[in-house]
Amino acid sequence: VEMGRTLVELFYDVVSPYSWLGFEVLCRYQHIWNIDLRLRPAFLGGIMQATGNKPPAMLPKRGEYMLKDIKRMAKYYQVPVKISEGDFQRIFGTSTLGAMRFITAMDMTQPGYLEPLSREFWIRFWSQREDISQPENILAVATQAGLSSELTQKLLEMISSPAVKNRLRETTEEAIKYGAFGMPAVVAHFNGEPHLFFGCDRLELLGSVIGE
Repeated sequence: VEMGRTLVELFYDVVSPYSWLGFEVLCRYQHIWNIDLRLRPAFLGGIMQATGNKPPAMLPKRGEYMLKDIKRMAKYYQVPVKISEGDFQRIFGTSTLGAMRFITAMDMTQPGYLEPLSREFWIRFWSQREDISQPENILAVATQAGLSSELTQKLLEMISSPAVKNRLRETTEEAIKYGAFGMPAVVAHFNGEPHLFFGCDRLELLGSVIGE
């Protein structure tokens, strides 16, 4: 971290639409605020399991609210999230473990690509409503993000390696240590201590805490 810049870590999983909203806002603000944004791909399933959290849509009233809430936020932040009632089932039936391992492999190889690659996964899953769990879908996302076929092939091979699996597990455990129970989990390192902010609707509070 450069002198005087605040390190802000964003723990996210592409299965989470709120993470996409938080990601886009922080990607914009990293050019305005005096922050170093560090993208931390983690596994939401692991966080839910470790903390005993339940998907919000399991509470029907909350599910109803979420549909409206995400639509409003998508419009406000100009992020093309599309959501309908059927999406809750779709989320429960999809594992993003492969996708998050692929993104983790990218983080270990060429972290500069994390932003466009993660964005393409969200676009495919939340905008185009396509599957992201199979290798051929991951391949399509990588191509869309502008990755060379050599790099994509290398990353696909890395998915099953202990190094990538451990790294994703460690990042997920790190988020839990900071107090995360869901995503997005944003951690600002300010005045020598970590400050956790949950969700994409606490970012003005984050700004206030770090003096922005």
